[in-house]
Amino acid sequence: MSVALSDIVAALGGELLGDPALAMDGIAPLESAEPTHISFLANPRYRSQLASTRSGCVIVAPALRDEAAARGAALVTADPYLYFARLTQWWAARTRAALPAGVHPSAVVEEGAVVDPSARIEALAFVGAGAIVEADAVVGTQSHVGRGARVGAGSRLAPRVVLGEGCTVGQRCILHSGVVVGADGFGFAPNQGRWEKIEQLGAVTMGDDVEIGANTCVDRGALGDTVIEDGVKLDNLIQVAHNVHIGAHTAIAGCVAIAGSTRIGRHCTIAGASSLVGHIELADHVHISACTLVTRSVRQPGRYSGSFPFDDNASWEKNAATLRQLHALRERVKALEKKTS
Repeated sequence: MSVALSDIVAALGGELLGDPALAMDGIAPLESAEPTHISFLANPRYRSQLASTRSGCVIVAPALRDEAAARGAALVTADPYLYFARLTQWWAARTRAALPAGVHPSAVVEEGAVVDPSARIEALAFVGAGAIVEADAVVGTQSHVGRGARVGAGSRLAPRVVLGEGCTVGQRCILHSGVVVGADGFGFAPNQGRWEKIEQLGAVTMGDDVEIGANTCVDRGALGDTVIEDGVKLDNLIQVAHNVHIGAHTAIAGCVAIAGSTRIGRHCTIAGASSLVGHIELADHVHISACTLVTRSVRQPGRYSGSFPFDDNASWEKNAATLRQLHALRERVKALEKKTS
């Protein structure tokens, strides 16, 4: 696809510096862009690449307006990264072929399931009795929609997704390959050295505009539902245990483990490889740094870090700096002890 810069500005706005008729046929990073590519500069650490990039047009913030214009065409916007995100959406909508609606002959749709005529059920997929697949939804190849489950309008289940019995996916959600929503939670009662299974009688309720990365698991609740609110973004390889509640527009990076009955507030971020023990609460606007072990509730917004154990970020950084000096401090104490002995 080749588009003029004027078409991009007409769709997304921004101030264009340069020839409106200049045609772009792709989006690329600054370091590898060609003259027919459009790039963006959002992180100041890459500013040095602005002068050397071969990109035909660069999306920049107002502070870099003149610097960008000196090298060629530029799109000036208050938030280049957000503009880039919307550009990728616009580009994808124009370049990806629309897939036809309908049920593939090899798919299984049980009696009593309701599939909207505009939905797409791909090869070897299964839709159980009582399930509902709403308008423009896609159930990918070999995916499973359990009995009584619901896939909201415009949502997409990639190949090999499992949506368990009675679980609900809201509108415009994306579940990537390998996602399992609604497996049993890890519930067992000890009985004379053995384990007695606790049947998981709840489900999973997911809001609108949720995206879940590949091979992430969201377990069903033991009694009530596990809840994922609107706009939540989960990366790959995350474990969300039974009865967890994740507030709206929270984002969680890969390999995070969240134990059962934890409540996470709205607009939180949890960086990769962090772990949260069960039955704790995080307030809204809490931000957890990478590899942090959260062992107690966090009542105040802010950034928290560390695994020895975690603390508010400022205190943790001071402790970490002190820890690096611990050996030298030990040697000084030993020397003083010798002098006083």
